[in-house]
Amino acid sequence: MEKIDKKANILEAAEKLFAELGYEATSTRNIAREAGANMAMINYYFGSKEGVFMEIMSKRIADFASQLNSISQDKLSGMEKLLKVVEGYASRILCNHGLHKMMHRELSLPHRPEMFFKIKNSMAENLLVIEKIINDGIAEGSFRPVDVRMLIATLMGTISNVAISPSKITSGTTLDINNEDDRKIITARLITHLKDLIITYLTPKNDT
Repeated sequence: MEKIDKKANILEAAEKLFAELGYEATSTRNIAREAGANMAMINYYFGSKEGVFMEIMSKRIADFASQLNSISQDKLSGMEKLLKVVEGYASRILCNHGLHKMMHRELSLPHRPEMFFKIKNSMAENLLVIEKIINDGIAEGSFRPVDVRMLIATLMGTISNVAISPSKITSGTTLDINNEDDRKIITARLITHLKDLIITYLTPKNDT
């Protein structure tokens, strides 16, 4: 049990440091100190800093995949499924926007190819599930025909943009995404906007 706890402590500490400092500025020594572990323990469980990072990313992507698959198998309409997906994804990303920002940097500057392709391929698998939900909705007539890939890019891009550059929607207000209460307000605002967009854009138009 202690070993499992130590491994979990290392991952929790690393996620916090990666989010705050970025990948390059975080060292295994920093992680060990934050986790109350030693360097040998990090090497034993993960092999390297990159191994720690990949474990964190793999877990987050796998958790989202599990959530997506659960939603896709629910006996819900296509609209209900897509709204649940967007709400879940927005909440996940904004809950740890610092880590998302760092992951975005890693994907924008692929100087670690193995890490880049593993994250990118895992994310692509999740996007296929979302694509199927939308295509099924179009096939059953609950969604109007649209460019599915462009819609997904619009939804995911908006969520990512708010996480990475929150000032675009908070400028002129006292809202601070680093404040938990403010983050809840920003997240609710984002989800409301995306749901309105989805319903307005995808609802079939009646011919008059």
